Parts: sequence; C-alpha cells; structure tokens
Amino acid sequence: MEGKPALHGHQRVTGHLTFPLLAATLLASFGSSLLYGYNLAVVNSPAVHIKAFYNATWSQRYGQSPSQDLLTVMYSLTVSVFALGGLVGSFPVGMLVTRYGRNGTLVRSTLLVFLAGVLMGFSRYLKSPEMVILGRFITGLHSGICLSVVPMYLGEIAPKNLRGFLGLVPSIFICLGVFSAQVLGLPELLGEDGYWPLFLSLVVIPASLQLLLLHWFPESPRYLLIEKNNVRGATDALRWFLGKDDVRDVLEEMWEEQCSLSSLETISIWQLLQDGSVRWQTLSVVVINMGMQLSGIDAIWFYTNTIFQHAGIPGPEIPYTTVGTGAIEVLAGLLGCFTIEKLGRRPLIIIGFSFMGFCCAGITLALVLQATVPWMRYLSVACVIGIIAGFCMGPAGVPFLMTAELFKQSHRPAAYIVGGSLNWLSNFTVGFIFPFLQTSAGAFCYLVFCGVCVLVALYVYLIIPETKNKTFVEISQIFAARRPFLTVPASAVKMVPLGGYGALENSSLELSESSRA
Repeated sequence: MEGKPALHGHQRVTGHLTFPLLAATLLASFGSSLLYGYNLAVVNSPAVHIKAFYNATWSQRYGQSPSQDLLTVMYSLTVSVFALGGLVGSFPVGMLVTRYGRNGTLVRSTLLVFLAGVLMGFSRYLKSPEMVILGRFITGLHSGICLSVVPMYLGEIAPKNLRGFLGLVPSIFICLGVFSAQVLGLPELLGEDGYWPLFLSLVVIPASLQLLLLHWFPESPRYLLIEKNNVRGATDALRWFLGKDDVRDVLEEMWEEQCSLSSLETISIWQLLQDGSVRWQTLSVVVINMGMQLSGIDAIWFYTNTIFQHAGIPGPEIPYTTVGTGAIEVLAGLLGCFTIEKLGRRPLIIIGFSFMGFCCAGITLALVLQATVPWMRYLSVACVIGIIAGFCMGPAGVPFLMTAELFKQSHRPAAYIVGGSLNWLSNFTVGFIFPFLQTSAGAFCYLVFCGVCVLVALYVYLIIPETKNKTFVEISQIFAARRPFLTVPASAVKMVPLGGYGALENSSLELSESSRA
C-alpha cells in the first residue's frame, strides 16, 4: 500500500469544473433527482382520470360505487404512498453505500424503477388499482435511496469550492422533473384519459440512461480511501474527476479527515444519536429536513390543480397556470445554483424559508378575501409561485448538501438515514393529511406551513454556521467549539459538604447561580 502523504495543516484544496465531474453530476441527477421531481407532480394532472378508474374498477368488483370519502382516501394513498416508499427506502441507505459504494448503489437502484414502470403501465389493462399504488410505493423506494445517495456522492467527488454549486444541481433536476410532469400532463400531450398509465411509467427512460452510463464513472474517491483504504483506486478516481495528475493536496485532506476519526467504522443510527460530539449537527439535520417538507411545498406540488380551483382559477386555464409555475421554479433553482458559492448556504436557506412563510400567509389572506375582492385570486397564484420559487432557490437542495457537509465520513451515512427518514415521513404526512386539513381548516391551513417556515429560518439563523469553502474537518471543529445542549457545564457543578435539607438546598442554589453566570 502507498504511504500517507505528509500533513501540512489546512491547505485550501480547490479545483475547477472538469467535464467528467460535470458529466457525473448531470447523469446522477438525471436518473435520480429528476425522477423524484417527476413522481411528486405526475399524479396531479391525471387525478380526475385516476379517480374515475378507481371508481369504475370498484363498481365492477363490488357492484356499487365507492363513497366519496373512500375515493378520497384511495387517491390520497396513491399520492402519499410514494413518500411512504421513500421512508422505507431511506433506512437501508447506510448499509447499501457501505457495501456497494455511492455509485454502485445508484446503478443498482435503477432496477426498482423498471419494476415500478411495468406495474403502473399495465395497471389499467389488468384493471388493478393495487398495481398503481404498489408502483408508486416502489418508485418511492428508489427515490428514498437516491435522494440521500446522490448528494452524498456529489459532495464527496466535488472540490470544496464547487461543493455548493454541484450540490444544488440535483435540486434543479427536481424542478425539471416537476416541470416535465406538468408539461406532459397538458391535455394536448398525455393529459387525456387513455394516456395516464403511460404518463406514470415514463420514469423508465431516465433510469435506463443512468443504468447504461453511470457505471462507467469512478466510485467516490473519499469512500475508496477512507472506508476501503484503497489509495490506488482513490488516486485514479481523483485524477479522473479533477483532470490533473497531481492530487496529493486532495489526498492529504482526506488523510487528515481519516486521522481525525475516532473509528474508521461507519457508525449506526443509534450511535449517532448517542454521540454528544455531533448533537448540534444531528439536531440541525432533523430541523432542516423536516422543515423542508413541512413547509407546504409538497401540498403545492401534489395538489396544485386543487389549490388553483379553490383560488377561483377557471378550469381550462389551470394546466397552463401550473406549467407557468413549473418554469419559474426551474429558473429559481438555476439562480440558487449559480449564487450559492457567492452568497453561501445560510443566506439562501434563511431567505428561502422566510419568503415561503410570507407567501403562505399571503395565500391565507387572499383566500379569505377573494369572495369580496375578486382580484385576490391572482394574489393566490402569485403566492403559490412565490412558495415554489423560494423553495427552489435554497430549501430544495441545501438541506441535502448540508447533511453531507456537517458530518465526517464515519457519521455521514447514519446522518443521511436520519435526515432522509424524517424528510420522507414529513412528506407522507403532508401528502395524506392535506386534503382533510384543507377541508376542515379552509384557507387557514396555510398558516401551519407559515409557522414552520419562520421557525426553521430562525433556527438556521441562530444555530447553523456558514459552511462555504470549509473542509469537513473544519466544519466539525466549529460545532465542537459550541457548548453541548441538554447538558450542564462541568464548571457549574460544585462539591458541597454533606448535610441535611439546608445543605441540599444551598447546593441547588449554587448550581443555579453558576449556570446563570
């Protein structure tokens, strides 16, 4: 085995955007993140046709039509079971990336998409709503795996001066996936009744391209060196991605991270939750990942047409209004991608969540007043666009990027499992509950999302540091300097003589005064 390079302190390891690096980023995002966005929005435009299929199939089987409540539950399950699959798919991520690597996990996971495409594509022919629901669940499994693995892979192959830019490319593809589903769902394309099974099963096309091409790209050099101790493989991968022969500075940074690890073994979820040294990072991952989904963005994506109907937009105009929102979210994603390395992570995520909260409050105001002020319906549309734009500028991709940046190699897989599982659980909750919340609370249901957005923005402002242009070791050192929460500082505890009740009372008083000091 080759010897370790000598450490020379904290060098600024930077690099330029090479074709192999860009190609790997685009291909991984196209076959994974694009499908996530597509599956978020694909059930929106054919909702009427899918419900009609469920109604007709139920009537043929049982001799009577299902009740309206049952039909709502069946469709809500079709929408939200995608997130339930994502939740299940997020659990084995740590095991998969440790065993097969980042690239290997992405390539193998595409097989799930083919199975799902077959189920959904033949569901109408076989008169089986269960095949639609199962297909949606399996596409969720795929997205649950890839939504964690793609940012992990890109974060590990990118030089730190490009980590923000490349880390937000998947969020652009999420937006492109949503936009593709909105365009293909127009009545002139696949929005008619006879085409919805084909519409749902088109996911096999991007997956096929990823399966054919991605396995030709190298594995993550950081995974090869730190986890597999394969210096030769890591060196070759770095030369491939960075386009240069001398990669000693990057290897040195990786050795420094390896030396800082208490153990080279990948830790479990339980060990992560028990590790007090990363408690702030773990809490931050929980907050930003749950906040990402509880911000209301999934309600917008899943039920765009329904929201516009409640806003009073004429039915024939709704599909084209929806496509317009999709185009704006792609532009917002591009803006975030090209400004993150200048502005940093914190400003994008704080501004994004704050603007989303403001727009959620605006939707509530518009819906309350639109009966007396007709032009308020246009304010509703503007606020929906604002929520989507605010989300795509920062909250869409930064949480996944920050999950990679806040942890070192040994903790990263477990952190992605925690963040991913809570992300998908929140996604499922919003997808399933929103129709009922909208029925019971009316316009005021958006105030719940407003409160979540404001609280997340406040937490990021107060707690999470800027990670731009910092190594994983430097970021860990910033958090290590913070006082651990839920613990009493050692300096606050004083030894006192044993005695009666009075001594105990004085001891408690000293502890309290010392803590305040």
